[in-house]
Amino acid sequence: MTPRRRWTLVAVGAAAVAALAWAFAPRPLAVEVATLTTGRFEVFIEEDGRTRLRDRFVVSSPLGGRLLRPAVREGDAVAAGDVLARIMPAASPLLDDRSARQSLTRVAAAQAQRAAADARLSRAGVAVEQARAELRRSEALASDGFLSPAHLETARLALQAAERAADAARQERQVAEQTLQQSRIAAGIPGGMGAGRPAAGPDSLVRAPVTGQVLRVLHPSEGPVSAGTPLFEVGDLGSLEVVAELLTTDAPRAVPGTPVRIERWGGTPDLQGTVARVEPAAFTKVSALGVEEQRVLVVIALTSPRTDWQALGDGYRVAVRLQVQAVEGARQVASSAVFPVPSGHAVFVIDGGRARQTAVTVGGRQGAVTWLKDGPPEGTEVIVYPPASLRDGLRVRRSAPAG
Repeated sequence: MTPRRRWTLVAVGAAAVAALAWAFAPRPLAVEVATLTTGRFEVFIEEDGRTRLRDRFVVSSPLGGRLLRPAVREGDAVAAGDVLARIMPAASPLLDDRSARQSLTRVAAAQAQRAAADARLSRAGVAVEQARAELRRSEALASDGFLSPAHLETARLALQAAERAADAARQERQVAEQTLQQSRIAAGIPGGMGAGRPAAGPDSLVRAPVTGQVLRVLHPSEGPVSAGTPLFEVGDLGSLEVVAELLTTDAPRAVPGTPVRIERWGGTPDLQGTVARVEPAAFTKVSALGVEEQRVLVVIALTSPRTDWQALGDGYRVAVRLQVQAVEGARQVASSAVFPVPSGHAVFVIDGGRARQTAVTVGGRQGAVTWLKDGPPEGTEVIVYPPASLRDGLRVRRSAPAG
């Protein structure tokens, strides 16, 4: 074999070995990367809420009667003491023929009882005059010595008894008079002057208890109402507050004074508020997925100027973001880059084309962003969504961005 042929075979063999080595050599793993940044880090609790009045007044009917058509409508401004409606007292019910006859019969019986009481009162008056005359005669005889003291005392006692009987007769006469008046009223004969129904008394005025707006008119038309029937809801829209239902696991972080941003309320800009109080008692609520949750009401006071939310009304739906944590100059990274390890948490950084596992301390999470208390410096490229095959020191390459 000639030297030239020998060198040719050696070159071909070397090329084949190099090709095999290249074919079976491990390829750099394609990974997605993100850059570690520094800035303000905030942790929010996000929930739906609704507006409500701090003080709502339900105005009820003070008596039973006929409600006249109200003088106000929903949205009308009222001052404390303004007339909202008038109520005419209920008139006496009509009597059927049988009831009317029975009532007239009771009136006649009461008149007879009064006449009998008058007769007894007259008789008692005569008895008193007789007893007084007898006492005067007895006193004259006793002064001349013709009557014993015992007979004089008997005459005095007889006068006292007659006066007591007269007092009892006067009381019976008053009872008979009252019974007659009740019978006349039941029969529709006021004062005994002919049959008929008594005229209705003066109407009652329903007034606004506070200055504000009419929220609801519960009886917009004229009609009968009974005592205690709710007629109006009145309140001051300037005292609106926001309530949200927080999970009991989140509520301890929503301390009074916590800043709140009110979003998606139907206007711009976003409104500002603070947590006023957290209700002391929780309640059970079933979520849309059918899971029982323990929630508690958090009351939020609006701190934005009234002119910014004057279009906001009672019962409006809003979204609230409670800022429970804020850190300035925080080192932040995508949450998808942080993964747990036995000693805590770690990230993969790219160093010279290789993945290097680096331990980090997580300070907090908010959605897709994680705050790192320590770790790589700002600007470091880290691997997001690290694949399961990625190991420390493995060669990697940046994948082309999607699209």
